[in-house]
Amino acid sequence: MPAPEQVRKDIARPQSLNRISRSRQSSRLRRLPEIIGAGPGRTGTTWLHRVLEGHVDLPYGVKETQFFSNYYDKGIDWYARHFRYATGERLIVEICPYLFDPLAPDRIKVHIANCRVITTLRDPVEHTFSAYKLLAHYAWARGSFEDVLKSRPNLAGGNRYAFHLRKWFETFGRENVLITMYDELRTQPQSYLDQVTDFMGIERIALSARPEIGDDVHSFDRAPKYRRLARRATRVMYWFKVRQAYGAINFLDRWGVWDFCHGRGEPFGRLTPEQDERLRKRYLPEVEALEELLTIDLSAWKKPRAPQAGHSDKREASTSVARATSLDDLRDPIFK
Repeated sequence: MPAPEQVRKDIARPQSLNRISRSRQSSRLRRLPEIIGAGPGRTGTTWLHRVLEGHVDLPYGVKETQFFSNYYDKGIDWYARHFRYATGERLIVEICPYLFDPLAPDRIKVHIANCRVITTLRDPVEHTFSAYKLLAHYAWARGSFEDVLKSRPNLAGGNRYAFHLRKWFETFGRENVLITMYDELRTQPQSYLDQVTDFMGIERIALSARPEIGDDVHSFDRAPKYRRLARRATRVMYWFKVRQAYGAINFLDRWGVWDFCHGRGEPFGRLTPEQDERLRKRYLPEVEALEELLTIDLSAWKKPRAPQAGHSDKREASTSVARATSLDDLRDPIFK
């Protein structure tokens, strides 16, 4: 845990303030998001990004910049460059899983004082298993689900929704944070989307008019066949992303390079009833804390569900831009 003095320094003085004079900053027109979809990851964020394309201005070339979590030292101009084609005629939005990052709310507040925030909460057991498959797919973790839970305790301990939401409420105001549920996205996607667009203040989007956006699956059904190859490919993807070479990432994706490197291995198994029951007991205090905070009933999260197969991540849209997206989910604090 960093010292309080260092945390304040990280929040108060981004690198851009050291590189660029205040007068030069004030003279440069920057367009930054007015709304941030803070995730967390593995909650249909890629699907939402696809639906919003053409209706709002999004980061150019990539869904998630990860600026306020992982690339803050690059300075605000690095971040603003992602929105260089925004004209100001449409709402500017970023969908990026900042929810679990302890520094992100204050950093966002510094640069986007009136930011509004959207979050989508998912059954913590399903969320944990989906996160495990992501780690294994990109070769950042080895072994069974149980092995990874032991080696990465934050994976199981990261679903502290109530704890993190309190910080976002304090920073931006409860009325400026929309809480949605992943279960509704899966079962009633139009209703879910209407909540989001109404909160944004834009016209509603009819999913029936977007046949190209269906139940595209962006899940991780298989582990990599060659773990060393997958890990090297992941590092190459990071190298491209830091340099904003999103076109290269998408080009290689269209040619099947990333699927070749990260897939073709053994299918992921299912959660056993015993694993499901054990995790639900572990998460029960957090679920009850969230019920109290939001004054809602989350009984469904307390009961065992059907075994989770490898294809459970329904409605995570499969597109080339999703490659850089899911890659950055690995930088979420729960994966560390």
